[in-house]
Amino acid sequence: MKLSKELKTGIIVIGGIVLFILGFTFLKGNDLFNESRTYYAVYDSVDGISTGTGVSINGLQVGNVNDIQFINGKGNLLITFTVDSEFQFSKNSVAEIFDTGIIGGKSLRVVPVYDGSPQSQSGDTLRSHVEPGLTDLVTEKLNPLQKGIDNLLKNADSVMVGVDDILDDESRKNIKSSIENLDKVIANFAGASGTLKELLQDNQEKLDRSFTNIDNLSANLSNVSDSLAKADIGAALADLQSSMAKLDNIMTKIESGDGSVGKLLNDEELYANLTQSSLELELLLEDLRLNPKRYVHFSLFGKKAKPYEAPEEETEETNE
Repeated sequence: MKLSKELKTGIIVIGGIVLFILGFTFLKGNDLFNESRTYYAVYDSVDGISTGTGVSINGLQVGNVNDIQFINGKGNLLITFTVDSEFQFSKNSVAEIFDTGIIGGKSLRVVPVYDGSPQSQSGDTLRSHVEPGLTDLVTEKLNPLQKGIDNLLKNADSVMVGVDDILDDESRKNIKSSIENLDKVIANFAGASGTLKELLQDNQEKLDRSFTNIDNLSANLSNVSDSLAKADIGAALADLQSSMAKLDNIMTKIESGDGSVGKLLNDEELYANLTQSSLELELLLEDLRLNPKRYVHFSLFGKKAKPYEAPEEETEETNE
């Protein structure tokens, strides 16, 4: 049977179309000769995901993203993807968009959930989740920091304006003068430290002797403290306390008038008599000194004693 040119041309055209469809499907990552399951997931944003993006489970690529389209007026997006693997996962598994690296872009993966729920079927809509990438995390951390830096710069600018208002020409002159005085003080300290160094060098031997004496004194004090520690200070203090108690008892009795000493100290009449007796004794001794003949008479030849003659002063006093 001989084919006409028109039939041959038709067969070639149809074959080319079939090959084109097969090639295009292969380039999109779909294998027409393998059965695959189709799933759906809804996202607010699919930045970095496009048709043909690979789908993986536990790091192994098992499918591709087939289609992305809007599903409502809020801008929600529906991703259609296929899974060629026979690996089964539950309906509660998660379709997660994640960051593959700093320059690797985004990808889609299925996070299996093993909770005993029914197995997923082709046409199910899985739960969706977007994992923040490194750039998103850095931006999230830097935004509060940037706001804080902005506020800090504003406050610093306000402070600088206030300082500029306070530091007028006179204040600047005073600060400059203070800095100059501080330089002088530092110079004086440097001179004083040099003088002190020379003084220490000149008196090094004396300082050594002084420290030696201090060491000896410390050793002596240590020996004294050891002796005091060995001594029976408790017994001595007890004896002293007993003696003080006895002395206090004696003083109490003296103040109350008990005993000879108490009566002697507290008897005012006795004190007056002793005072009078002392005065009379003093007068007697004075008279004995002035008129010894009145009291002592001695004669070797048996002469009679002359009668006593009162002194003129006494006579005058008596007449008065």
